[in-house]
Amino acid sequence: IYRWEWGMTPMEINAYANFGMVEIVFPAAILQPPFFDPKADPAVNYGGIGAVIGHELSHHFDDQGAKYDETGKLNQWWTDQDVANFKALTDKLVKQYDAYEPFPGAHVKGAFTLGENIGDLGGLAVALDAYHASLGGKKAPVIDGMTGDQRFFLGWAQVWRRNYREANLRQRLVTDPHAPSQYRTDIVRNFDAWYDAFKPAPNGKIYLSPENRVKIW
Repeated sequence: IYRWEWGMTPMEINAYANFGMVEIVFPAAILQPPFFDPKADPAVNYGGIGAVIGHELSHHFDDQGAKYDETGKLNQWWTDQDVANFKALTDKLVKQYDAYEPFPGAHVKGAFTLGENIGDLGGLAVALDAYHASLGGKKAPVIDGMTGDQRFFLGWAQVWRRNYREANLRQRLVTDPHAPSQYRTDIVRNFDAWYDAFKPAPNGKIYLSPENRVKIW
């Protein structure tokens, strides 16, 4: 490991977690819309760059990052019970993503995308808590008919707007450890706050019953 080495260039719109260095890195280029806009409503920014920051932080506690200790060394610092509890929760997340089927017979691979899905789940949770804390006990303003939490989740969804060509998406299903953007957005299905904000119908396709919602961190 070289402490002077960067894993990305400043103009790359991305971010990463470096387990060996115990760091998270954000190239300058990601600090622009739709991830971050200094003129935007705070709720949208928390749902955008806030969730991305939380995502990278959560990687240090995902199925791979958790194998490293606070010094960046491979070390099993969790108890056996910690590991068992973590696996029980992540197995539910694997099953959830295995059910996504972009094309007939072509499913998202829940185990393959697990680390990134843990990052999305934990990152969005951290960002939502941070947004609520930023309000200082005050009620968020309603803007354009949308509540603060609605705008927060909208900020998250806007980050993942994307069009794929079929051949590219099929390739990504077997080569990319990230789930397709649509299903990254759908991590909101696990948040009680999302249901409170948008009131989706219980018989809707996106609805998850409370016992099937996953919360890890």
